[in-house]
Amino acid sequence: MPYSVVRFNCIQPGLEPNEMSARYQAFVDMAGFADEHGLQAISLEEHHGAENGWSPSPLVMAGLVFGRTTRIMATINALLVPLHDPLRIAEDIAVLDLASGGRLVVTGGIGYRPSEYDAHGKEWSKRGALQDEAIDAMLKAWTGEPFEFRGKTVQVTPRPFTQPHPVLMLGGSSKAAVRRAARFGLPYMPPANLPELEAYYYEQCKEYGTQGFCAMPPEHTAMTHVAEDPDRVWRDLGHHFLHEAATYSSWQPEGQTSSVHSHASTVEELRAEGIYEVVTPAELVDRLKAQDAAATCALHPLVGGMPIDEAWSSLRLYVEEVLPALG
Repeated sequence: MPYSVVRFNCIQPGLEPNEMSARYQAFVDMAGFADEHGLQAISLEEHHGAENGWSPSPLVMAGLVFGRTTRIMATINALLVPLHDPLRIAEDIAVLDLASGGRLVVTGGIGYRPSEYDAHGKEWSKRGALQDEAIDAMLKAWTGEPFEFRGKTVQVTPRPFTQPHPVLMLGGSSKAAVRRAARFGLPYMPPANLPELEAYYYEQCKEYGTQGFCAMPPEHTAMTHVAEDPDRVWRDLGHHFLHEAATYSSWQPEGQTSSVHSHASTVEELRAEGIYEVVTPAELVDRLKAQDAAATCALHPLVGGMPIDEAWSSLRLYVEEVLPALG
Protein backbone atom coordinates (compact mmCIF):
# COMPACT_ATOMS: atom_id res chain seq x y z
CA MET A 1 0.00 0.00 0.00
CA PRO A 2 1.39 3.46 -0.82
CA TYR A 3 2.15 5.96 1.91
CA SER A 4 -0.93 8.16 1.58
CA VAL A 5 -1.07 11.75 2.85
CA VAL A 6 -4.13 13.99 2.70
CA ARG A 7 -3.37 17.72 2.78
CA PHE A 8 -5.79 20.32 4.13
CA ASN A 9 -5.48 24.10 4.32
CA CYS A 10 -9.22 24.91 4.04
CA ILE A 11 -8.93 27.75 1.54
CA GLN A 12 -12.28 29.43 0.84
CA PRO A 13 -12.09 32.44 -1.50
CA GLY A 14 -14.52 35.08 -0.31
CA LEU A 15 -14.49 33.85 3.30
CA GLU A 16 -18.28 33.50 3.42
CA PRO A 17 -18.89 32.06 6.92
CA ASN A 18 -21.44 29.39 5.93
CA GLU A 19 -19.22 28.14 3.12
CA MET A 20 -16.16 28.20 5.37
CA SER A 21 -18.04 26.28 8.05
CA ALA A 22 -19.02 23.62 5.51
CA ARG A 23 -15.39 23.39 4.37
CA TYR A 24 -14.05 22.84 7.89
CA GLN A 25 -16.74 20.27 8.62
CA ALA A 26 -15.87 18.49 5.37
CA PHE A 27 -12.19 18.49 6.37
CA VAL A 28 -13.04 16.73 9.66
CA ASP A 29 -15.27 14.20 7.89
CA MET A 30 -12.59 13.52 5.29
CA ALA A 31 -9.97 13.00 8.00
CA GLY A 32 -12.27 10.42 9.57
CA PHE A 33 -12.83 8.74 6.20
CA ALA A 34 -9.07 8.61 5.55
CA ASP A 35 -8.50 7.06 8.97
CA GLU A 36 -11.23 4.44 8.49
CA HIS A 37 -9.63 3.33 5.23
CA GLY A 38 -6.07 3.04 6.44
CA LEU A 39 -4.45 6.17 5.01
CA GLN A 40 -1.36 7.18 6.94
CA ALA A 41 -1.26 10.95 7.51
CA ILE A 42 -3.12 14.23 7.48
CA SER A 43 -0.92 17.19 6.51
CA LEU A 44 -1.64 20.64 7.99
CA GLU A 45 0.09 24.01 7.71
CA GLU A 46 0.09 27.57 9.05
CA HIS A 47 -0.33 30.98 7.41
CA HIS A 48 -1.96 34.18 8.63
CA GLY A 49 -3.94 37.06 7.19
CA ALA A 50 -4.63 35.34 3.88
CA GLU A 51 -7.53 36.72 1.86
CA ASN A 52 -8.78 33.17 1.37
CA GLY A 53 -8.45 32.08 5.04
CA TRP A 54 -5.46 29.79 4.45
CA SER A 55 -5.07 27.64 7.57
CA PRO A 56 -4.16 29.90 10.53
CA SER A 57 -4.71 27.30 13.29
CA PRO A 58 -2.99 23.96 12.59
CA LEU A 59 -2.81 22.90 16.24
CA VAL A 60 -6.57 23.33 16.56
CA MET A 61 -7.03 21.41 13.30
CA ALA A 62 -4.81 18.61 14.63
CA GLY A 63 -7.06 18.40 17.67
CA LEU A 64 -10.10 18.09 15.41
CA VAL A 65 -8.36 15.27 13.53
CA PHE A 66 -7.53 13.39 16.72
CA GLY A 67 -11.06 13.81 18.04
CA ARG A 68 -12.38 12.05 14.95
CA THR A 69 -9.71 9.38 14.34
CA THR A 70 -7.91 6.53 16.07
CA ARG A 71 -4.87 5.67 13.94
CA ILE A 72 -3.88 8.32 11.41
CA MET A 73 -0.98 10.72 12.01
CA ALA A 74 -1.33 14.50 11.89
CA THR A 75 1.70 16.35 10.56
CA ILE A 76 2.14 20.12 10.68
CA ASN A 77 4.40 21.42 7.92
CA ALA A 78 5.14 23.89 9.28
CA LEU A 79 4.22 25.46 12.60
CA LEU A 80 5.52 29.05 12.61
CA VAL A 81 7.08 28.80 16.04
CA PRO A 82 8.27 32.42 16.57
CA LEU A 83 4.71 33.71 16.19
CA HIS A 84 3.60 31.79 19.29
CA ASP A 85 4.28 31.91 23.00
CA PRO A 86 6.79 29.08 23.56
CA LEU A 87 5.21 27.79 26.78
CA ARG A 88 1.71 27.88 25.30
CA ILE A 89 2.58 25.77 22.28
CA ALA A 90 4.66 23.42 24.43
CA GLU A 91 1.51 22.79 26.48
CA ASP A 92 -0.71 22.48 23.41
CA ILE A 93 1.62 20.02 21.69
CA ALA A 94 1.98 17.96 24.88
CA VAL A 95 -1.81 17.71 25.26
CA LEU A 96 -2.26 16.76 21.60
CA ASP A 97 0.50 14.17 21.94
CA LEU A 98 -1.18 12.69 25.00
CA ALA A 99 -4.69 12.71 23.55
CA SER A 100 -3.57 11.09 20.30
CA GLY A 101 -1.21 8.55 21.82
CA GLY A 102 1.77 10.04 20.00
CA ARG A 103 0.26 10.67 16.56
CA LEU A 104 1.44 14.29 16.15
CA VAL A 105 4.49 15.31 14.08
CA VAL A 106 5.49 18.98 14.06
CA THR A 107 7.96 20.69 11.78
CA GLY A 108 8.94 23.99 13.32
CA GLY A 109 9.41 26.75 10.77
CA ILE A 110 10.47 30.36 10.96
CA GLY A 111 8.32 31.69 8.12
CA TYR A 112 9.14 34.06 5.27
CA ARG A 113 6.41 36.72 5.43
CA PRO A 114 7.24 39.86 7.44
CA SER A 115 3.54 40.79 7.43
CA GLU A 116 2.76 37.81 9.67
CA TYR A 117 5.34 38.95 12.21
CA ASP A 118 4.01 42.51 12.15
CA ALA A 119 0.43 41.34 12.68
CA HIS A 120 1.49 39.27 15.69
CA GLY A 121 3.63 41.97 17.27
CA LYS A 122 6.91 40.16 16.58
CA GLU A 123 10.08 41.70 15.19
CA TRP A 124 11.07 40.23 11.84
CA SER A 125 14.72 41.09 12.44
CA LYS A 126 14.71 38.95 15.61
CA ARG A 127 13.08 35.86 14.09
CA GLY A 128 16.21 33.71 14.44
CA ALA A 129 16.63 34.59 18.12
CA LEU A 130 12.92 34.01 18.74
CA GLN A 131 13.16 30.58 17.13
CA ASP A 132 16.21 29.64 19.20
CA GLU A 133 14.53 30.76 22.42
CA ALA A 134 11.31 28.90 21.63
CA ILE A 135 12.92 25.60 20.63
CA ASP A 136 15.13 25.63 23.72
CA ALA A 137 12.12 26.37 25.95
CA MET A 138 9.92 23.70 24.36
CA LEU A 139 12.52 20.97 24.78
CA LYS A 140 13.02 21.94 28.41
CA ALA A 141 9.28 22.26 29.00
CA TRP A 142 8.60 18.71 27.85
CA THR A 143 10.86 17.27 30.57
CA GLY A 144 8.25 18.34 33.12
CA GLU A 145 11.03 19.79 35.27
CA PRO A 146 11.42 23.44 36.38
CA PHE A 147 13.67 25.59 34.18
CA GLU A 148 14.63 29.21 33.70
CA PHE A 149 12.64 31.16 31.10
CA ARG A 150 12.89 34.92 30.63
CA GLY A 151 14.28 35.43 34.11
CA LYS A 152 11.75 33.26 35.92
CA THR A 153 11.60 29.65 37.03
CA VAL A 154 8.72 27.94 35.26
CA GLN A 155 7.35 24.42 34.96
CA VAL A 156 5.16 23.05 32.17
CA THR A 157 2.76 20.17 32.75
CA PRO A 158 1.59 17.64 31.78
CA ARG A 159 4.55 15.75 30.39
CA PRO A 160 3.90 14.44 26.88
CA PHE A 161 3.16 10.83 25.98
CA THR A 162 6.10 10.55 23.55
CA GLN A 163 9.47 10.41 25.27
CA PRO A 164 11.83 12.14 25.49
CA HIS A 165 9.53 14.61 23.68
CA PRO A 166 6.93 14.79 20.88
CA VAL A 167 8.27 14.44 17.36
CA LEU A 168 9.72 17.83 16.42
CA MET A 169 11.64 18.53 13.25
CA LEU A 170 13.00 21.87 12.08
CA GLY A 171 12.50 23.28 8.61
CA GLY A 172 14.02 26.06 6.55
CA SER A 173 16.07 26.57 3.40
CA SER A 174 19.00 28.51 4.87
CA LYS A 175 22.27 27.28 6.34
CA ALA A 176 21.29 29.00 9.58
CA ALA A 177 18.18 26.79 9.77
CA VAL A 178 20.31 23.71 9.10
CA ARG A 179 22.78 24.66 11.84
CA ARG A 180 19.91 25.21 14.28
CA ALA A 181 18.53 21.72 13.67
CA ALA A 182 21.97 20.17 14.10
CA ARG A 183 22.73 22.21 17.21
CA PHE A 184 19.52 21.10 18.92
CA GLY A 185 19.98 17.52 17.72
CA LEU A 186 16.63 17.59 15.90
CA PRO A 187 15.72 16.15 12.51
CA TYR A 188 15.85 18.55 9.57
CA MET A 189 13.14 18.84 6.90
CA PRO A 190 14.07 20.96 3.86
CA PRO A 191 11.19 22.60 1.96
CA ALA A 192 12.39 21.04 -1.29
CA ASN A 193 14.84 18.44 -2.57
CA LEU A 194 18.08 20.20 -1.59
CA PRO A 195 20.90 17.63 -1.35
CA GLU A 196 23.48 20.30 -0.63
CA LEU A 197 21.65 21.25 2.58
CA GLU A 198 21.26 17.58 3.47
CA ALA A 199 25.03 17.14 3.24
CA TYR A 200 25.57 20.33 5.25
CA TYR A 201 23.19 19.08 7.95
CA TYR A 202 25.16 15.88 8.50
CA GLU A 203 28.39 17.89 8.54
CA GLN A 204 26.94 20.16 11.22
CA CYS A 205 25.66 17.21 13.27
CA LYS A 206 29.20 15.89 13.33
CA GLU A 207 30.48 19.35 14.27
CA TYR A 208 28.04 19.69 17.18
CA GLY A 209 28.31 16.06 18.26
CA THR A 210 24.59 15.41 17.72
CA GLN A 211 22.66 12.77 15.83
CA GLY A 212 19.67 13.29 13.59
CA PHE A 213 18.28 12.63 10.16
CA CYS A 214 17.21 14.65 7.15
CA ALA A 215 13.64 14.08 5.94
CA MET A 216 14.33 14.97 2.32
CA PRO A 217 11.34 15.58 -0.01
CA PRO A 218 11.45 13.76 -3.36
CA GLU A 219 12.80 15.49 -6.45
CA HIS A 220 9.28 15.97 -7.73
CA THR A 221 6.26 16.59 -5.52
CA ALA A 222 2.74 16.46 -6.94
CA MET A 223 -0.55 17.33 -5.30
CA THR A 224 -2.86 14.64 -6.67
CA HIS A 225 -6.53 14.90 -7.61
CA VAL A 226 -8.26 11.73 -8.84
CA ALA A 227 -11.00 11.99 -11.46
CA GLU A 228 -12.55 9.87 -14.20
CA ASP A 229 -12.19 12.78 -16.66
CA PRO A 230 -9.07 14.89 -15.98
CA ASP A 231 -9.76 17.15 -18.98
CA ARG A 232 -13.13 18.10 -17.49
CA VAL A 233 -11.55 18.90 -14.12
CA TRP A 234 -8.87 21.10 -15.65
CA ARG A 235 -11.41 22.83 -17.90
CA ASP A 236 -14.13 23.46 -15.31
CA LEU A 237 -12.22 23.50 -12.03
CA GLY A 238 -8.64 24.34 -12.93
CA HIS A 239 -9.06 27.85 -11.53
CA HIS A 240 -9.08 26.36 -8.01
CA PHE A 241 -5.62 24.87 -8.50
CA LEU A 242 -4.38 28.12 -10.04
CA HIS A 243 -5.82 30.20 -7.20
CA GLU A 244 -3.86 28.26 -4.61
CA ALA A 245 -0.69 28.16 -6.72
CA ALA A 246 -0.81 31.91 -7.42
CA THR A 247 -1.48 32.77 -3.78
CA TYR A 248 1.47 30.71 -2.58
CA SER A 249 3.75 32.02 -5.31
CA SER A 250 2.90 35.63 -4.39
CA TRP A 251 4.20 35.02 -0.86
CA GLN A 252 7.62 33.72 -1.90
CA PRO A 253 10.48 36.19 -1.44
CA GLU A 254 13.46 36.15 -3.77
CA GLY A 255 15.61 33.08 -3.12
CA GLN A 256 12.87 31.19 -1.27
CA THR A 257 12.35 27.69 -2.57
CA SER A 258 9.68 25.05 -2.08
CA SER A 259 8.72 21.79 -3.72
CA VAL A 260 5.23 23.20 -4.41
CA HIS A 261 6.28 26.68 -5.61
CA SER A 262 4.61 27.17 -8.98
CA HIS A 263 5.61 29.73 -11.60
CA ALA A 264 2.51 29.27 -13.72
CA SER A 265 0.26 32.17 -14.70
CA THR A 266 -2.46 30.18 -16.50
CA VAL A 267 -4.30 26.92 -15.92
CA GLU A 268 -2.61 25.46 -18.99
CA GLU A 269 0.86 26.34 -17.68
CA LEU A 270 -0.02 24.91 -14.27
CA ARG A 271 -1.18 21.63 -15.78
CA ALA A 272 2.05 21.33 -17.78
CA GLU A 273 4.16 22.12 -14.73
CA GLY A 274 3.00 19.00 -12.86
CA ILE A 275 2.97 20.33 -9.30
CA TYR A 276 -0.80 19.83 -9.35
CA GLU A 277 -1.94 16.76 -11.24
CA VAL A 278 -5.33 15.32 -12.14
CA VAL A 279 -5.17 11.61 -12.98
CA THR A 280 -7.60 8.78 -13.56
CA PRO A 281 -7.69 5.91 -11.07
CA ALA A 282 -6.06 3.61 -13.65
CA GLU A 283 -3.24 6.08 -14.33
CA LEU A 284 -2.53 6.45 -10.64
CA VAL A 285 -2.58 2.68 -10.09
CA ASP A 286 0.00 2.20 -12.82
CA ARG A 287 2.28 4.86 -11.40
CA LEU A 288 2.10 3.62 -7.83
CA LYS A 289 2.72 0.03 -8.93
CA ALA A 290 5.83 1.20 -10.76
CA GLN A 291 7.10 2.91 -7.61
CA ASP A 292 6.65 -0.33 -5.67
CA ALA A 293 7.82 -0.06 -2.04
CA ALA A 294 8.66 3.64 -2.46
CA ALA A 295 5.11 4.53 -3.55
CA THR A 296 3.67 7.70 -2.02
CA CYS A 297 0.62 9.78 -2.84
CA ALA A 298 -0.21 13.30 -1.63
CA LEU A 299 -3.92 13.98 -2.02
CA HIS A 300 -5.29 17.53 -1.76
CA PRO A 301 -9.07 17.16 -2.10
CA LEU A 302 -10.20 20.65 -1.02
CA VAL A 303 -7.47 22.44 -2.99
CA GLY A 304 -8.00 26.14 -3.60
CA GLY A 305 -11.66 26.19 -2.65
CA MET A 306 -12.54 23.08 -4.68
CA PRO A 307 -16.29 22.26 -4.46
CA ILE A 308 -16.82 19.86 -1.59
CA ASP A 309 -18.66 17.29 -3.74
CA GLU A 310 -15.72 17.17 -6.17
CA ALA A 311 -13.30 16.85 -3.26
CA TRP A 312 -15.24 13.88 -1.94
CA SER A 313 -15.28 12.30 -5.39
CA SER A 314 -11.48 12.49 -5.60
CA LEU A 315 -10.96 11.00 -2.15
CA ARG A 316 -13.49 8.21 -2.71
CA LEU A 317 -12.00 7.26 -6.07
CA TYR A 318 -8.62 6.91 -4.39
CA VAL A 319 -9.98 4.74 -1.57
CA GLU A 320 -12.49 2.70 -3.57
CA GLU A 321 -10.68 2.21 -6.89
CA VAL A 322 -6.97 2.96 -6.52
CA LEU A 323 -6.15 1.23 -3.22
CA PRO A 324 -8.04 -2.03 -3.94
CA ALA A 325 -6.26 -2.32 -7.30
CA LEU A 326 -2.93 -2.18 -5.46
CA GLY A 327 -3.87 -5.14 -3.29
